[in-house]
Amino acid sequence: MPDSADKTMKNYLLSVLVLISLVTSVTFAASTPAAEKLQTGSLQTLDGETVSLADAKGKVVVLAIGASWLPLSKQQIITTNKLAKKYAGRDVVVYWVSTDSNNPKSKNFAPDEQIRTFVTRNKLTATTLRDSDGQYTLKRFNVDQLPSFVILDKTGKSIGEPFAGLDPENESEIFQLVSGAIDKTL
Repeated sequence: MPDSADKTMKNYLLSVLVLISLVTSVTFAASTPAAEKLQTGSLQTLDGETVSLADAKGKVVVLAIGASWLPLSKQQIITTNKLAKKYAGRDVVVYWVSTDSNNPKSKNFAPDEQIRTFVTRNKLTATTLRDSDGQYTLKRFNVDQLPSFVILDKTGKSIGEPFAGLDPENESEIFQLVSGAIDKTL
């Protein structure tokens, strides 16, 4: 009988240790910068300002997510500029989110100056945000292809799935969804 009690106690202690280990790893993961960014929804402009998507509540937010190395991003910028122009002065905020890495060891590394050059060369009018390696936007909004558009309603919730790739049909649908989201009240 004592062996059975010892075995039960050992199993109990092992369970407690596993639970402590899990709680510690979850707590540690939740305190990493990437995890904090995922929770707060803040990104940086190329000038170092912090932009929080939570601050845009009450407005429709369009996130055009791309990268300077991606050829399709040039076409995405044209669509992004059209959106910014059409909805200027309305309750819409349009951002182009660069997922270029800020890690010099990454094959997709692009320093801020390279992204600025890309933005200037392509005459981007929307604010550019930096989300190195897509740590926030790709994970939070389930984006699995670049370029993509994500539309958030006035409460900050995604409207539908991300629009991956670019073609005239989904550009038209993006404009329709943004217009519809503007007309909806909180």
